[in-house]
Amino acid sequence: MNSLRFEALNSLAKNNRPSTFQEYSSENHYAQNVFNDMALQKSLNKEAYDEISKVIFKGSKISKSLADQIAAAMKSWARSKGTTHYTHWFQPLTGATAEKHESFFDLSSDYLAIERFDGSQLVQQDPDASSFPSGGIRNTFEARGYTAWDPTSPAFIYGKTLCIPTIFVSYTGDALDYKTPLLRSLSELDKAATDIAKYFDKNTQKVYATLGWEQEYFLVDRSLAASRPDLNLTGRSLMGHESSKGQQLNDHYFGSIPRRVLAFMQELEHQSLLLGIPLKTRHNEVAPGQFELAPIFEEANLSVDHNALLLDVINKIAEKHNFMVLLHEKPFKGINGSGKHNNWSLKTNTGINLLSPGKTPMNNLQFLTFFINTIAAVLNHESLLRASIVSASNELRLGTDEAPLPIISVFIGEQLTEVLNNLEQVSEGKLSPKEKTDLKLNVIGKIPEILLDNTDQNRTSPFAFTGNKFEFRAVGSKTNCAKPITVLNSIVAEQLIIFKGKVDGRLENPKMKKDDAIFNELRDSIKHIRTILFEGDGYSEAWIKSAKKRGLSPMTSTPEAIKAYVSPKSITLFKTLKVFTERELESRVQVDLQQYTHTLQIEGRTLGDIARNHIIPTAIQYQNTLIDNVKGLKEIYGKGFEVHAKEQMLLIERISGHISQINSGVNAMISERKNANLLEDDYLKATTYYVQVKPYFDTIRYHCDKLELLVDNSIWPLAKYRELLFSR
Repeated sequence: MNSLRFEALNSLAKNNRPSTFQEYSSENHYAQNVFNDMALQKSLNKEAYDEISKVIFKGSKISKSLADQIAAAMKSWARSKGTTHYTHWFQPLTGATAEKHESFFDLSSDYLAIERFDGSQLVQQDPDASSFPSGGIRNTFEARGYTAWDPTSPAFIYGKTLCIPTIFVSYTGDALDYKTPLLRSLSELDKAATDIAKYFDKNTQKVYATLGWEQEYFLVDRSLAASRPDLNLTGRSLMGHESSKGQQLNDHYFGSIPRRVLAFMQELEHQSLLLGIPLKTRHNEVAPGQFELAPIFEEANLSVDHNALLLDVINKIAEKHNFMVLLHEKPFKGINGSGKHNNWSLKTNTGINLLSPGKTPMNNLQFLTFFINTIAAVLNHESLLRASIVSASNELRLGTDEAPLPIISVFIGEQLTEVLNNLEQVSEGKLSPKEKTDLKLNVIGKIPEILLDNTDQNRTSPFAFTGNKFEFRAVGSKTNCAKPITVLNSIVAEQLIIFKGKVDGRLENPKMKKDDAIFNELRDSIKHIRTILFEGDGYSEAWIKSAKKRGLSPMTSTPEAIKAYVSPKSITLFKTLKVFTERELESRVQVDLQQYTHTLQIEGRTLGDIARNHIIPTAIQYQNTLIDNVKGLKEIYGKGFEVHAKEQMLLIERISGHISQINSGVNAMISERKNANLLEDDYLKATTYYVQVKPYFDTIRYHCDKLELLVDNSIWPLAKYRELLFSR
């Protein structure tokens, strides 16, 4: 009997009572550990507060004296809450967050103990950057990297450490993180969107991208997971036969939350609230053992930081409740995987959601302008948008179960499609009074009513309009939100700049009115964007064929998809907007390709280890038991023993066959891995892993899973799906 697996099962049966957690008032605890705007107001004089507010609003540089004042206030606040260290908290290209803790403790010139934290320490730190992915931007022996304070995202206390959100750049100023290009894209989007918004309201001073993410995840018992090297090393089950009950009955979806899980959720929410993460929603997802949480929408930069922080907090809280969190996009075969829907919109400094229709035709014309231009941006760069969400793990999820296909299409619903049809009928040039009246009153004026009833959603669409926002549904659960949002911000900024240029060109005609110019440009855009609009079943073969005919880039391998970052069109986009340099783009591609290869390499090694050192020995052990049984029957029955031992002998033969197939599969996989590892070109190596190595995963798994059905349950070494998914 396998000790790890059965000790865990016994523990579950005897001692695994659900823990409890007392819920606290969100009003009294929200953002208690955040040095936010309220804390700034309390800590600074009016002159200093006004100055930092301008820095945050305009993105201007901060003076040394102001930095010193804020550092002193921040240290005083943090020390009053028991902190002993500070860190520059950043998001390198590893996909995780990073931090190097420094003590407030220091020695004076005469060697007396003092506490020190000034503006220079607040604004900049130089962590060792030698082991972070850089994609060739810097050599391993060039260790220096710099973190620089991002004042738009407030500092927070995590544990006993003051965490200061920062960007992370190389000695030469190249971005080595996700936040730096995100901030650049937000700045460019702000400028482009503000210029357009001024057509409709000259008081608009700034436009913010907003983001609301929906985080899906699995919970499994940590004790059971200890018997699964694959879960611990790769985050997913590389083998395991499907449970007889999975999600067929949909009884887990929105069901009553198990008490032990609820206690975990309550503590997670409490800790998140203290950190200023405004969690709002929790529920069971479709797959057994799968759950979802979602916050209130925030400005995109802060929302990205909060998601990255949550993915750290969730693991620590889960450990306290003896859970393991699985954030892999497809941790279990045969049931839904996990995504992270990114709900994106635009908001002005006056509080107007630019993707939400208003009470007047002018507001609705503004809505249509941003709505149509966003769709046009997605069409112009659909392959780049897909490149921002592909990975080795998301590759397993996209196009299966509820996840959308990797072919990018946009769903807007029948009613809005009809609005676009009517708008497309606008005549070229100056609109007649009747045409303009009919358009404003009968088409544009009724948009709020249309959207009120347009509640349907196409779950197979990767990019859908859902009332007052666009929902990017293809983002993987592990992905840093900054990656797709940086691309989305950039392509929309580019499109808005193009649109404004065309409208302004029309307005050079003194007889052309602003509304007419906008209507004419929107009409032309509608003809263009029909290519990417799709309302039907994204899983159908008919759509896949139709998408190719429309000229949309087809489903392809992750290594191939990643190359969209360095297409001439993408390079021009990012260089023009100053979001990425060409060097930075090339480095991102190299990092992504290497991560893809390393992921498959680790999975292949882990699979081979489990198959040979866990599964085969267990199968042989059971086979020997059967052989002993057959020998015993022969002793009892003599020559006629075959009649009584027929099934046992057949079982022995079947087990031998699966063992042989596993061995040959592992040998062939290792051989292909060795060949791939000799390749120096990152794209060629990643592609070889995709084409030559990855197919063996399914072959080896098939025979391991068959053995799981044949071998005695009492000696099977790995926790089974039914145990992992239903033991809570």
